[in-house]
Amino acid sequence: MSSEISILNEVIISKIYEIRQQKVMLDRDLAELYGVDTKVLKQAVRRNIYRFPEDFMFEMKADEFEGWRSQFVTSKEDKQGLRYAPFCFTEQGVTMLSCILKSERAIAAAP
Repeated sequence: MSSEISILNEVIISKIYEIRQQKVMLDRDLAELYGVDTKVLKQAVRRNIYRFPEDFMFEMKADEFEGWRSQFVTSKEDKQGLRYAPFCFTEQGVTMLSCILKSERAIAAAP
């Protein structure tokens, strides 16, 4: 069991990026983690946008997105789902996201 948790922690840590001097996770990675489509996640956030102030979530600007893609994305597989600038969630935003999503994984992760 502890090896499973260790692997999960490594996977999560590998999905944390520093953008605008903040540690964030991207919408597509959180969608995968919570077992929903990225489109569903973004729709839920837009419906509850008042719950996501800028210190919880922000959308990458076009120049940040291009710089991020050229720096981190090297394989075609990674480029899937990255045609548009992603939403970036801080730790507080990740917690809020788990509260608004209705997947079993998100409900289990909610505080």
